[in-house]
Amino acid sequence: MDKKKENKYLDIIVPCFNEEDNVERFFSETEKVAEKTDGFIFRYIFIDDGSGDDTLKEIKKLSEKSKRVKYISFSRNFGKEAAMYAGLRASSGELAVIMDCDLQHPPRLIEEMIEKIMSTGCDSCAARRVSRKGEPKIRSAMARAFYKIMNRYSDIEIVDGAVDFRMMRRKMVRAVVSMPETQRFSKGIFAWVGFSTAWIEFENVRRISGESKWSMWSLMKYALDGFIDFAASPLKFAGVFGGVTAVGSALYLILEILKTLIVGKDTPGYASTICLILFFGGLITAILSIIGEYIGRMYMETKGRPIYIEKESNIDDEN
Repeated sequence: MDKKKENKYLDIIVPCFNEEDNVERFFSETEKVAEKTDGFIFRYIFIDDGSGDDTLKEIKKLSEKSKRVKYISFSRNFGKEAAMYAGLRASSGELAVIMDCDLQHPPRLIEEMIEKIMSTGCDSCAARRVSRKGEPKIRSAMARAFYKIMNRYSDIEIVDGAVDFRMMRRKMVRAVVSMPETQRFSKGIFAWVGFSTAWIEFENVRRISGESKWSMWSLMKYALDGFIDFAASPLKFAGVFGGVTAVGSALYLILEILKTLIVGKDTPGYASTICLILFFGGLITAILSIIGEYIGRMYMETKGRPIYIEKESNIDDEN
């Protein structure tokens, strides 16, 4: 039997944003793993997420050298979540793996992921960082706090240290792609769709070139998006707090009425009254903003806008 016919395809999905210095290096390092991996042919799907440098040019150079290199280029920057979704949609292999182009997701782990899936029969193999060396302490502390809050108050559970580096069988890829929401939080989606997952651990790896595209503000926004997408707890909190406040206010009003009837005059307290009005006014505004955030997301989803817009691609190019 022809050995080539026995080979299955592994689609490597690589979101890229201003990674011109890393594209060639990533491909070379991953090809070293491909040469040692039996039973799978590596195919690459690079997604240029509206880069402002020569990322697309570097990807095209690779595609000219190898027919196994495919790419999708967005009309603008739609974000990493959109890029991952586009890559998963374009994939057709038995397995698909999502990786960062900066080599912070070590290509050497691909072999271990394949072995885990094929030997255990699980549907997915994901990587988690067991250390955050080289990362600012405040960023690490905020990440840990996010996982704790997310797991406690949402209807999903995310493993602490989980990253987007994940290999999936075809059936799980189909399930993930079937969720078309525009406000995407893949870590939550991976957990929500279910399927059995094996975990492997690795030490944090520094970027080989360039700087992280994730600022503190963008990470906070990403965490907030994920929490709102998979947790109704803020709305429940608003309802519970409103009920408790209403009951407490009613009891306080009754107490003041009784004092007035018994003592014969009302109790002065203009300063405290003003403070309470300001406090509850601010709290009500905050609660309304939470409700507004949920309503706003519902409104954006009803528009039916595409998750991304493709400018060019060679996915359907037979040559």
